[in-house]
Amino acid sequence: MRSLFKVWQQVVVLLAVVLLCVGCSNTPSISNNPWKVITVPTESNLQDIAFSDDNHGWLVGSKATILETTDGGETWQPRTLDLGEQNYLFSSISFAGQEGWIVGEPSLLLHTTDGGKSWEQIPLSEKLPGNPNTIVALGSHAAEMTTDVGAIYRTTDSGKTWKAMVQEAVGVVRNIARAPDGRYLAVSAKGNFYSTWEPGKDAWEGHNRNSSRRVQNMGFAPDGRLWMLARGGQVQFTKADNPDEWEEAQYPEFSTSWGLLDLAYRTPDEIWIAGGSGNLLCSFDGGKTWQKDRDVEGVPSNLYKIVFLTPEKGFIIGQRGILLKYQDSSATA
Repeated sequence: MRSLFKVWQQVVVLLAVVLLCVGCSNTPSISNNPWKVITVPTESNLQDIAFSDDNHGWLVGSKATILETTDGGETWQPRTLDLGEQNYLFSSISFAGQEGWIVGEPSLLLHTTDGGKSWEQIPLSEKLPGNPNTIVALGSHAAEMTTDVGAIYRTTDSGKTWKAMVQEAVGVVRNIARAPDGRYLAVSAKGNFYSTWEPGKDAWEGHNRNSSRRVQNMGFAPDGRLWMLARGGQVQFTKADNPDEWEEAQYPEFSTSWGLLDLAYRTPDEIWIAGGSGNLLCSFDGGKTWQKDRDVEGVPSNLYKIVFLTPEKGFIIGQRGILLKYQDSSATA
């Protein structure tokens, strides 16, 4: 009996090895890597990037890190703001022309009207629910700010006063995204549900996740559909003809053990997904098929934010001062 048990043990081990080998990544490689590693003079965790014009841009992150570029993102120089002894986390930055905003925690709001030459710290109410989390510049004197518990506020007078857009916060959120038309998506901190809000509504609308996998991140496609990244490398999109229904889940790299952390569209058909341990995937057909950029696998960082400011200007942000810049607008499928 004992010998039979050992035989079965060996069979189970062999099956596991076979399944592991079968599951080894067979995702095809892209023929051209369009991403260049940019040297950034910091090891802080970068959080966001924004530009006031084609060449003048800003990076923000932990430890009150703020970096400036005047050559389109090729080189970056550290800048120091007089904010006292507090060690702030700058979480979001946004510009509309020369007017820009930075938010962070603990409860911080900065405003510039001269392209970042000078920054004014704007007081926030002690009753503000949560810490400022994201900021979007909407034009002259106007911006929209969210907090890490899903409160949404708008100002039209350079931050002197703020109007609450929702009556109640949604609860602690993992991440929050805004569509160009003003709609919002928020993923709960545990990833077990997500919420939506649209202008004119008094409150968030909650939605259960549509699988057993916890939601990692969500956002809006250029055509208004939703995309979702879930644990275990799952990608899903809502249907084009019915935004309330989800298409079948995809696994661009089924065997991956690294989480997928962010998704961004360069064009309506070209989609990039970034993840842990330098994992970078791309689809050139709107998400039907996927390829892998293996040239960046050696980047020693989790890649957790992708930003395309235009189809020709894009950046990927990672841990410990890692920054990738898109440099080839004719990537070959």
